[in-house]
Amino acid sequence: MASQSSEGIIKLSREELEALKAAFEEGNLAGVASRLQEMLELLESIQLDVGITGETGSGKSSFVNALQGLGDEDAGAACTGVVETTREPTPYQHPRYPNLTIWDLPGIGTPDFHPDAYLEQVGFSCYDIFFIIASQRFTANHAALARHIQVINKSFCFVRSKVDVDLDSSLRHRPSSYSEVGVLQEIQQNCLEGLQAQGIRSPQVFLFSAFDLSKYDFHLLGKTLERELSHHMKHAFLMALPNISLHILEKKKAAMLKQMWMVSTVACGVHAAPILGLLISCDVDVLARTLQDYCKSFSLDDDSLEKLAAEVGQPVGAVIKPPLAKEISSSLVVQLLIQAGGKVPKLSKEVLRSVPVLGSMASGALSFATTYKMLRSFMDEVTVSVQRVLIKAFEVDAEK
Repeated sequence: MASQSSEGIIKLSREELEALKAAFEEGNLAGVASRLQEMLELLESIQLDVGITGETGSGKSSFVNALQGLGDEDAGAACTGVVETTREPTPYQHPRYPNLTIWDLPGIGTPDFHPDAYLEQVGFSCYDIFFIIASQRFTANHAALARHIQVINKSFCFVRSKVDVDLDSSLRHRPSSYSEVGVLQEIQQNCLEGLQAQGIRSPQVFLFSAFDLSKYDFHLLGKTLERELSHHMKHAFLMALPNISLHILEKKKAAMLKQMWMVSTVACGVHAAPILGLLISCDVDVLARTLQDYCKSFSLDDDSLEKLAAEVGQPVGAVIKPPLAKEISSSLVVQLLIQAGGKVPKLSKEVLRSVPVLGSMASGALSFATTYKMLRSFMDEVTVSVQRVLIKAFEVDAEK
């Protein structure tokens, strides 16, 4: 991962250095920047379709809403209830990432259920990954569906929902010996053993409660999907996950840092214009959109913060230092660039050796270093602020 030393020298990780070197082997700054812009646009336009299935009343629709960052009563939320509310595959476009569509699929608990016919009915080829939901034990229907999904070469995960109900029940019935950790381990073990008995090898089960996403396993979804989805699809899903744990925040930050050198190259090589007061040229509009995307990914906008404050019953905006998404403008970007260029940043010797064309253009090297330093500083401030929001709102452990 890239870093900045105390002397203001911009360093890149070995992975970033290799990618940067490979990009510049076939052209000059403008040509490379144009190709990188196409790559970034492809990443932003990737379509991801997620299918949510399970038995009637298992909490499918609540899981759909959780992936959207919505409560069951919010506008645009999937309908929930104790009876089957989904008759046909119903698409829900993510409110902030419209390229992500979450499909609430009909229940699988009917007596005449046949997995092959069911998958044909719901149009299985449309989905990139399935989440199979159960609120009690996983049955032969769940296992049969999983096996058929494997046959059609699609990815899937098991989700054990409503674990808060099991915890409450255990506390009422065995108050003197109650252990939350023990109950969760028992639920997990029963699920794994039941699926293995049905012939599912090495199943992975996430424990979930729609009433408290910051608990249990919801924050682990991004890590698991690294193995199940392509790079572009994994990135799209990760960016859309609600910011309910420090683990998710760190995963998002790491994903954005991997693209930062690409954004800096594009900003300095496509439609770059001189910045008054600095010896650099860059595309301020590209940088402004990037900062807005950072804020959007971390829910630093009025609507998200107002909703969070209502959920936790206290204001959370006071702990935020960087501007909110609506406050990002071209003039603000210029101010941030001037701040970043106050102590002239430099590229490390490793970067200049790997990409000599940057070193041969003094203004190119300075522009790249300054834009990179500005983006990195803004990202660091954003993540610190969001960590403060999480700690204030959910009283999360800083190590979680």
